[in-house]
Amino acid sequence: TILGETHEEEDEILPRKDYESLDYDRCINDPYLEILESMDNKKAQRYEALKWVLVFAIGVCTGLVGLFVDFFVRLFTQLKFQVVQSSVEECTEKGCLALSLLELLGFNLTFVFLASLLVLIQPVAAGSGIPEIKCYLNGVKVPGVVRLRTVVCKATGVLFSVAGGLFVGKEGPMIHSGAVVGAGLPQFQSFSLRKIQFNFPYFCSDRDKRDFVSAGAAAGVAAAFGAPIGGTLFSLEEGSSFWNQGLTWKVLFCSMAATFTLNFFRSGIQFGSWGSFQLPGLLNFGEFKCSESDKKCHLWTAVDLGFFILMGIVGGLLGATFNCLNKRLAKYRMRNVHPKPKLVRVLESLLVSLTTTVMVFVASMVLGECRQMPSSRHGGNDTLSLQDISEDVNSSIKTFFCPNETYNDMATLFFNPQESAILQLFHQDGTFSPVTLSLFFLLYFLLSCWTYGISVPSGLFVPSLLCGAAFGRLVANLLKSYIGLDHIYSGTFALIGAAAFLGGVVRMTISLTVILIESTNEITYGLPIMITLMVAKWTGDFFNKGIYDIHVNLRGVPLLEWETGVEMDKLQASDIMEPNLTYVYPHTRIQSLVSILRTTVHHAFPVVTENRGNEREFMKGNQLISNNIKFKKSSILTRAGEQRKRSQSMKSYPSSELRNMCDEHIATEEPPEKEDLLQQMLERRYTPYPNLYPDQSPSEEWTMEERFRPLTFHGLILRSQLVTLLDRGVCYSESQSSASQPRLSHAEMSEDYPRYPDIHDLDLTLLNPRMIVDVTPYMNPSPFTVSPNTHVSQVFNLFRTMGLRHLPVVNAVGEVVGIITRHNLTHEFLQARLRQHYQTI
Repeated sequence: TILGETHEEEDEILPRKDYESLDYDRCINDPYLEILESMDNKKAQRYEALKWVLVFAIGVCTGLVGLFVDFFVRLFTQLKFQVVQSSVEECTEKGCLALSLLELLGFNLTFVFLASLLVLIQPVAAGSGIPEIKCYLNGVKVPGVVRLRTVVCKATGVLFSVAGGLFVGKEGPMIHSGAVVGAGLPQFQSFSLRKIQFNFPYFCSDRDKRDFVSAGAAAGVAAAFGAPIGGTLFSLEEGSSFWNQGLTWKVLFCSMAATFTLNFFRSGIQFGSWGSFQLPGLLNFGEFKCSESDKKCHLWTAVDLGFFILMGIVGGLLGATFNCLNKRLAKYRMRNVHPKPKLVRVLESLLVSLTTTVMVFVASMVLGECRQMPSSRHGGNDTLSLQDISEDVNSSIKTFFCPNETYNDMATLFFNPQESAILQLFHQDGTFSPVTLSLFFLLYFLLSCWTYGISVPSGLFVPSLLCGAAFGRLVANLLKSYIGLDHIYSGTFALIGAAAFLGGVVRMTISLTVILIESTNEITYGLPIMITLMVAKWTGDFFNKGIYDIHVNLRGVPLLEWETGVEMDKLQASDIMEPNLTYVYPHTRIQSLVSILRTTVHHAFPVVTENRGNEREFMKGNQLISNNIKFKKSSILTRAGEQRKRSQSMKSYPSSELRNMCDEHIATEEPPEKEDLLQQMLERRYTPYPNLYPDQSPSEEWTMEERFRPLTFHGLILRSQLVTLLDRGVCYSESQSSASQPRLSHAEMSEDYPRYPDIHDLDLTLLNPRMIVDVTPYMNPSPFTVSPNTHVSQVFNLFRTMGLRHLPVVNAVGEVVGIITRHNLTHEFLQARLRQHYQTI
């Protein structure tokens, strides 16, 4: 057992099979080809320009959501602290501090209660939302995660939970909010506002939606930290499986739009200087600069790198401990809190708020030390932003119970917004007592670990940064006091401590490095931050996963990692595929389709035809079978047939040699009534099959030969497409030709996206169950396929990189032998198959 985790515990929660995947692959069927035929360069350019306009709109809207959250958090927090601070100052003399505590409890409990109520309305709004968005970008459709109601509850709830004094941040929920804006804005419709309809037929596919969600998530990071490049890298590192250069440009543009929208409005509202762009993000670290009077001071030196590496190791250990404790808490909540009435979750949130408030109040009053006020201001006023930061740092000092010219260091950290406390640890010239820093770190560590996971919108970035900054400042104090390293700049160690702890908790590398560099505006910190984060990640990964991956696993989401293990190449596609298929025929009766859709939960069905030895006899007796066999014959491409077609087209050439070649070829052609080579091979290989008609649904009484008989693969059709065809009555009678079947356009097929009707909700009383549906115009005739002999690493890379939803396994003679979905590629499933492989050797 390492840090309380065992392998048995890891196997407790397996990926659930009720999660649906997103499909990044295009379905190139007849309706889509009609659009391609009508597409020219001008239309393509207009379509691309519209994408850029929407990406810009997503960035602006995400910035405005951040502005809304920041404005009201600042308003409520200032109101609360003004009332409580004046009460504390009065009650210090009168001896009525209990009244001040009650006032603080009144504010905090009210705010947290409101935040919990909003989560009851939309449960997926709880937490930071980063695990859910990570799943969405990975290709998993998490129910309700990108709905309008979610972003309203998330944005409003997080401002109440932050203003309520909980140890949570508003930066994580900003990422979720940006992703929801990215998903909803290009649709111009919402399920919550279904009465408001706009005729906007563009971007009605998972492919477009995932691109916009990637841009929105990046814009959320950019708005939260003022880090557009970091936001782009976050979206790339944490989720999106499919990526290209065009998407990179759009995501970066969206991030820039979000950053500068928020910067513009915040600068104008707070400083009255519209257009000055002084406040780039919700969380700003300020400028790191040594005092001009201290000539020995350096931001960091090569000697400090050794200490930074040690801090990275400790940060990784602390992060692994944090994740282990939080995982145990989350499992306890799943077993004992979530099954109970929803009111219990609200009571848990109120209990956490009550405990946090009392601990903060008592620690500030009893455990704080009176320290000397900093005599000199923060090293010069070279820039306006530096002066503002300096004044903000010194104005947020709290003097509770301390005589003149001194301040209470514990109250300065606890009785301020978390962003102000971070600035205190980064830039405060006065020293914090090592005892104070140790107690503050311990309390913040335990309470933030308890808080993350309760039923309120809550982020983890700021609590982790604050906790780590206290740890880094403690290390700097100890090095100065006991080792005598006078050149140390405490702000640098606070920043490195924050990076080490945050890296140990979330295990992000590339994006977090760039986010922290952009937040500090100091490129010289690039090397120490990167080294610290790498060491923290490696140390933490030795014990457990990052906090977001842990919560993804606890939800049972089938998340695909970047790549499989080396030992997985011992398996092939045939080892992991699902051979028990539910399929449809090119021409199928309505009663069969309804039966299949109502008795299965599959989201896609192979379109197949059977290989029979006496097909001519079947064709005479049944029109339905005749249509299916004709379709199979017309869709089989042979070398001879292809050469025949090309020879016919060559006749138009003037060259006599070509004409002679064509004539010779035509003279040696096989008689047309003779069946081609592929059909002969199929008939020789397989014996005739039982007399089963395509209008019969699969039955439990079938023998193994009947159930697993060879099937020629022609394409894939989705459940949503079949339901749409039935809903719109697309069918023909047996006495008619299939050409008489009504045709649907691409816009009609995708009109109900993303919520297609359920088969159980359809009124099919007007449809004759004996009518036939021709699914061939609407199926995907050319999906990605793999051979049964393909190694698992190749299957995995194809599936993840192309963002697939279903991957048929087709053998050498064109027969579908199985299908692979996301659940067949999860780590747990592959491990189980590998164990079976070892047992059979």
